Amino acid sequence: MKVGVLISGRGSNLQALIDACADADFPAEIVTVISNKPGAGGLELAEAAGIPHQVINHKKFEDRESFDGALDEALRGAGVELICSAGFMRILTDGFVEKWRNKQLNIHPSLLPSFKGLHVHERSIEAGVRISGCTVHFVRAEMDDGPIVAQAAVPVHGDDTASTLAARILVAEHKIYPLALKLVAEGKARVVGEKVIFSGLDEGDDVPILSHPR
Repeated sequence: MKVGVLISGRGSNLQALIDACADADFPAEIVTVISNKPGAGGLELAEAAGIPHQVINHKKFEDRESFDGALDEALRGAGVELICSAGFMRILTDGFVEKWRNKQLNIHPSLLPSFKGLHVHERSIEAGVRISGCTVHFVRAEMDDGPIVAQAAVPVHGDDTASTLAARILVAEHKIYPLALKLVAEGKARVVGEKVIFSGLDEGDDVPILSHPR
């Protein structure tokens, strides 16, 4: 499956996907990396891996629709079959989301549907939750909404700060995003209605629920 990765920053989840796709048996390949921000660190990761990459600067477009149109054109021009948003800090228009319905994944640093939006770790600590984590889901027009493919549970310690919790969850993100991509690319995870249904899982397949014990 040909994958396009959208980034805005350093690209740590991009690197996890690059590493997974480097395995000859992995069922997906990254054919393009697109950043909406010039100088994003993830562009250097794509360069180092020999992956075509480009900047589509959202500030150079008059409105969201024209930016999304350029993004759609670039993805389709690269032959992309599935989008993976990895720290892509843009809210896409409903029209774009519908064009790529069930063909775009996103990763969010909480156990959705809890703690959608920004400042997730601060809000989790303030709420006193004992378990947080991350979620890979298909994208819908509503922010951080859509059928869930995989989740990882991460404990919240009493002395956690937003930064220490974020670092622990990031480790889990790097495991769960390649797992979710693998299941989708192999056709073992598919959307039925508004839920993800799994089929054809082999004995050696990881279940789409992970835990991070520390």
